[in-house]
Amino acid sequence: MEIFETCQEINGLLSVQNELAARNLLIQLLADLDRAKTPYPQLVNHMIRATGLFPYLQLDSASWDQKYVHHAFEVDVGRRLATLHREQSSVLARLLNGENIAVSAPTSFGKSFIIDAFVAAKHPDTVVIIVPTIALMDETRRRLFKKFAEHYTIITAPDTRLGPKNIFIFPQERAFGYLTSLRKIDLLVVDEFYKASQEHDPERASTLIKAILKLSKKASQRYYLAPNIKKLNDNAFTRDMEFIELLNFNTVYLNIQEPYKEFKGDAAKKGAKLIELISPGDQKSLVYAGTYSEIRKIADLVIKNLPRVDRIYTTAFAKWLRENYEHDWLLADLVERAVGVHNGSMHRCLSQLQIKLFEYEDGFDSIVSTSSIIEGVNTSAQNVIVWRSKVGSTNLKDFTYKNIIGRGGRMFKYFVGNIFLLDAPPKSEDAQLEISFPDKMLGTLDEDDDADQLTDNQIERIVAYRTQMSDIIGEEQFVRLKKENVLQDSDANFLLSLAKNMKDAPDEWKGFGYLNSSNPAQWDTMLYKVLKLKAGGWDSSWSNVVNVTKAIAHNWRDDLSHIISLVRQSGISIEDFFKLERTVTFKLSALLGDVNELHKIIVNPSVDISGFVGRMSRAFLPSAVYHLEEYGLPRMISKKIHAAGLINFEDPEMDLIRTLERFKSLGTNAVLGIRSLGPFDRYVVRFFFDGITPDEPQTPEDA
Repeated sequence: MEIFETCQEINGLLSVQNELAARNLLIQLLADLDRAKTPYPQLVNHMIRATGLFPYLQLDSASWDQKYVHHAFEVDVGRRLATLHREQSSVLARLLNGENIAVSAPTSFGKSFIIDAFVAAKHPDTVVIIVPTIALMDETRRRLFKKFAEHYTIITAPDTRLGPKNIFIFPQERAFGYLTSLRKIDLLVVDEFYKASQEHDPERASTLIKAILKLSKKASQRYYLAPNIKKLNDNAFTRDMEFIELLNFNTVYLNIQEPYKEFKGDAAKKGAKLIELISPGDQKSLVYAGTYSEIRKIADLVIKNLPRVDRIYTTAFAKWLRENYEHDWLLADLVERAVGVHNGSMHRCLSQLQIKLFEYEDGFDSIVSTSSIIEGVNTSAQNVIVWRSKVGSTNLKDFTYKNIIGRGGRMFKYFVGNIFLLDAPPKSEDAQLEISFPDKMLGTLDEDDDADQLTDNQIERIVAYRTQMSDIIGEEQFVRLKKENVLQDSDANFLLSLAKNMKDAPDEWKGFGYLNSSNPAQWDTMLYKVLKLKAGGWDSSWSNVVNVTKAIAHNWRDDLSHIISLVRQSGISIEDFFKLERTVTFKLSALLGDVNELHKIIVNPSVDISGFVGRMSRAFLPSAVYHLEEYGLPRMISKKIHAAGLINFEDPEMDLIRTLERFKSLGTNAVLGIRSLGPFDRYVVRFFFDGITPDEPQTPEDA
């Protein structure tokens, strides 16, 4: 290893201002030194300082000025000190100066880390963080809870009581439940804000735009984060923010290899290469499959070609999956081979547990994923394997491709991320982000409050909608619904057609109150009527949605394995069950909530199904039990805790905050003492308690 010659080459690149190439070469040198367990000479430290990668400085061999720089860029990030790199420090300084900024940087940049440093430095009263998924919500909650729970109430569930200082973390759909209680926001953070673009998230963009619009009016300061955006086009949401593009500041090096050129479409050679790459060893691999059907293909290859491995965590997890979900579940077969699966539909606790097991040396070797791995969690690996250049049925775009390969490498763990392309990548392009108001959401805006962000034509459409809707429900009710953000659907055209249907044919809604029946057999007529009104976007047949709704009505009474077995008789697989339960709890419950509000105004004020809607939104589980799943405690373990008499989840007063307080007063050992808990149940209980237990403050020596 010729350290001096490499440093000379790095210095030459810096002298011609090619810092990206210099940094890439330096990171590869650091990887070589790490493998050889060689301490950094002062010359290497000098190159680290010159490229701005201050956290990599090795203090044992550092000169006084290098030690000074390391200390100068050290900040409190919550209960411990950490050194920021040059660009992180620059972004933090601007935030501390009160600026509104939108930052685009590589996945490995550490954008979220800056939030922790800001909270530790400024001690704001109210921070709101919008994240794209429940999985990322829990990951963010765990990180911030461990650091700031002593001084802040960390809020992720809608019915949580506020404290003197609060950090709210939620996906955009939950934002509207907090609007009335949020008088002032000190810092509004929007993670993955590119999802406000119709191009990147056509289904949820309008809800995110509406959430940003409402929350930003209460925000003193805003910090928006996104990866891989080269240019931000003029738009109403970031017009007074400074866009900072830092895509060339990488902290790891991506070594891209292209095996797809060798096997040229030969499926057998492609499969053999995948098995070669993920065979049990000492490297961790993320496999991007692209679609659910491709996950199945990979699963078949794994089961056929990889042996079962006997490891303490994976063996116990596979057994637990068979007992609690489905005996012959494909996931259990993969887990026995140290391979996990991550997708956006699976129960949250399963996704969290698999990410955790992926971190263990004797846990998973690989995780096969859809796009959920790039937007759902902040995980990374030594190897990223792109199996198929697709997202669902569409071709992978360069923006998403860069997001995927950006999961390769991690500071201090993998200096180099190995990227293996088993399918041709998309054509490289500079991503430009365009955010605009979708026409369908114009009716949910206000022609006065939002006028400065709208065109004259858009304002005319808003006024027309207001007039039409007021003619049906009355001006006073229209103003109330809009002011209180009662209606969750952002599609004004649909809401208008729904109101017209009730006004023109009230007799067709006479059975609406049957949804309050304790007998699910009486729900069919109204569920089918509502599904028919909102015809698209159910990802399954209406009968499947109805069947799963009625089946999960017994979620608290029956074992989950029994419910899954029951719906399988209707042709619904366990994977489809997960998707449909999610559809029912999110989309159908939100839709029925809107229908209920309009029904009370237009048809019959004495019929109110809000209790039914609330139970449906919690998958018919007790409120705390449902929200505890987001904390990593699955319903089957909550049932055992309830049966043991430790916590009465059926008590209406036992909300999430009281439940968490009860857990803390009980302590881990009391829960682990429940005799009905199996070995993996006990592991899950420890994982859950770890997420509700703050870290002890570290001394400078610890850090």
